[in-house]
Amino acid sequence: MSLGWPGNALGSPRRSWRRCLGRGTSGCLYWVCCPRDPVPDKAEDDETTLCDVCTAEASAGPKEEKQHVSPEEPLPTSPDIQPPVKTLGPLTDADVVKLRPCEKKKVDFRDKLYLAPLTTCGNLPFRRVCKRFGADITCGEMAMCTNLLQGHQSEWALLKRHESEDLFGVQVEGCFPDTMTRCAELINNYTDVDFVDINSGCPIDLVYKKGGGCGLMTRTRKFEQIIKGMNSVLDVPLTVKIRTGVQEKSNIAHKLIGEMKNWGVSMITLHGRSREQRYTKLADWDYISTCAKLACPVPLFGNGDILSYEDAMKARETGVSGVMIARGALIKPWIFTEIKESRHWDISSSERLDILKSFTNFGLEHWGSDTRGVEKTRNFMLEWLSFMCRYIPVGLLERVPQKINERPPYYMGRDYLESLMASQNVEDWIRISEMLLGPVPKTFNFLPKHKANSYK
Repeated sequence: MSLGWPGNALGSPRRSWRRCLGRGTSGCLYWVCCPRDPVPDKAEDDETTLCDVCTAEASAGPKEEKQHVSPEEPLPTSPDIQPPVKTLGPLTDADVVKLRPCEKKKVDFRDKLYLAPLTTCGNLPFRRVCKRFGADITCGEMAMCTNLLQGHQSEWALLKRHESEDLFGVQVEGCFPDTMTRCAELINNYTDVDFVDINSGCPIDLVYKKGGGCGLMTRTRKFEQIIKGMNSVLDVPLTVKIRTGVQEKSNIAHKLIGEMKNWGVSMITLHGRSREQRYTKLADWDYISTCAKLACPVPLFGNGDILSYEDAMKARETGVSGVMIARGALIKPWIFTEIKESRHWDISSSERLDILKSFTNFGLEHWGSDTRGVEKTRNFMLEWLSFMCRYIPVGLLERVPQKINERPPYYMGRDYLESLMASQNVEDWIRISEMLLGPVPKTFNFLPKHKANSYK
C-alpha cells in the first residue's frame, strides 16, 4: 500500500483510494491506495484500509493515543476538554482584547526609597551595591528612544535587570508620540520591568533642543499624546519624572500635575530645581510639598539634596509619598541603611574599600573579565569615585550632618586610605582602582563626564 491523496492512479485502473481507518474515531489524515477493488463487505476489516503509519503504530504495541484532527469531522467535545480556537498566525486573546486600566499590574510605590536613574553611574553593578544597602526601587539609566528603535545594543543593555532588583523600572527619553509608543511596545514585549518612566526632566542641551527632557514640559499637547499612547500599549504602570520648570523663576510643574492625573500616570517624581538652576541652588521642598497635595491621590516622590537620614525625614514631612535619592547615593551608597535605621554611620575606610571591591566583582561579572571588561569596570569606578570623594567621615565633622552643597577644605583622614579616598585628584582615584584592578596602561587617561557646578 502507499500514501497519497484521493484521485485516479494513472496507469492503474484497478487501484482505488480509501481513507485510512486508523487513529480511532477521530480518523487519519492519510489516504490508502489499494491494489485491488475493495470488497464492500470486508472493507472496514481489511488491513489494507490502514496506512503505513497506523500499521507501524499498531505493530509497535499499545501507546498513548494521540488525537489527529480530521478536516472533515468535528472535534469531540466534553465538559472537561475545550476545542482549540482556530486562528491565522500567532493571534491570541491579547491581540484582540486589550487590558483595561484596572487590570494592569499594580505597584505600591508609597513609603519606599527610590534610587534615581543616574546616567553613566547608575549602571547595573552600582544598583546591586545600593540594593545591598536597602534601596527599594531601582531604575535603569536613561535610554534614548531613537537608539532603542534602531537596535543599538549598548542602549538595550541599559534595560538589563539583575535578579536582586525586585522592583525595577526603565527610563525612556523621547519627543514624538509615535516613536515613544512603539518603544514602549517593544519594552513591554521583550523586557522584564515593573514600570516604565518618561524622562521629562533632563536638562542637557542636546536633549532639550530636540524637544525631549525638560522640553516636554512646555509641549503639553505632545506630552499628553506620549503618555496616552504609551499607556495604551503597556501592561505595567507608567511614571513621569519632571522638574519645577524650565526657567528659574517660572514654576510650571503644578499646572502639569493636575493634567497628568487625567492622562493616566501612576506616579510622578518631582526634582525641586528648574532646568536653568541645575545644582547652583538648593531644591525647593516647599514647592514640592505644594505639588504633593495637588497630585493626590497619585503618588508624588520628591527629589533633591538628600544626603542623610535627617534630610529624608524632613522631606517626608512635606507630604510626599516617598523620596528619590540621586547624588546622595553616589556620595554614600550606604545612605539607604542610614535612613532605614535612623542613624549616622561612621563608616571606616576599609569598609568603603570593601564596597568598591563588591562593585569590582559585580562589574567583572557584568562586563566581562577580559581586557575590555576590566577597563570598562575601571572607567565606571572612576566616574563613581569622582562623587564618592566628596564624602566626609562622620567622625571628622564639626557638625552633623554633612550638607550636599558644602565642599570641605582639604583634610587629612584618620588613616592613609581615608586621606586617599578624600582626594580630589584624578591620579589618586586611579591609584585606588589599581588596588582592585591592577595597573593601568601607560597611555591611560581619565576625565569625569559629569562635573556638577554646585560649588562655583
